Amino acid sequence: MSTERRPYVVGIGGGTCSGKSTLTGYLSERFADDNPVIFNMDKYFIKPFQTTIAPITGKPYPEVNHPSALDLERMFADFRAAVSNPENRLVIIEGLFALYLPELLEHYDLKIFVDLKSDARLVRRIRRHLERGDTFDEITDRYIDTVRFRHDELVEPTRWRADLVLNGTFYGKEVDVAETVIRAGMR
Repeated sequence: MSTERRPYVVGIGGGTCSGKSTLTGYLSERFADDNPVIFNMDKYFIKPFQTTIAPITGKPYPEVNHPSALDLERMFADFRAAVSNPENRLVIIEGLFALYLPELLEHYDLKIFVDLKSDARLVRRIRRHLERGDTFDEITDRYIDTVRFRHDELVEPTRWRADLVLNGTFYGKEVDVAETVIRAGMR
């Protein structure tokens, strides 16, 4: 029986603008003494982005709402290296597909789904993309044409894989609950 320590591994999924990165940031701060290894799946998008055609309008959009848009080989290699390093105490991976990909799921000690109603996610998405220079119509057209379909198809069903579902408003004790569960598991 091996006594080699391995890191505690957390997967954080949820819809667009649900609060996945926010939760990861909070946890990173609370576990700073453990030097957590953080994986943001957005950093693995293949560029230039692939194109998808909206199923109803037929309009083309950059595809970032499907696992095929990610450099999975590089992401899996980086992730495997992090979880196999016994010096790492905590590894967190967050993104739309963190609870979707079987190659990741098998490594998790804790799976968290960050839940937020679609209208609140849309408002957050509008604010974020306006800051990036997109127009209101560009943001809402893309959301209605592609993002919501991919959410319903690929992201929402992953809620049932989660050990813990947290409210993405973070008005309550959601971060405290996640921290408590992780600390208990790291012992």
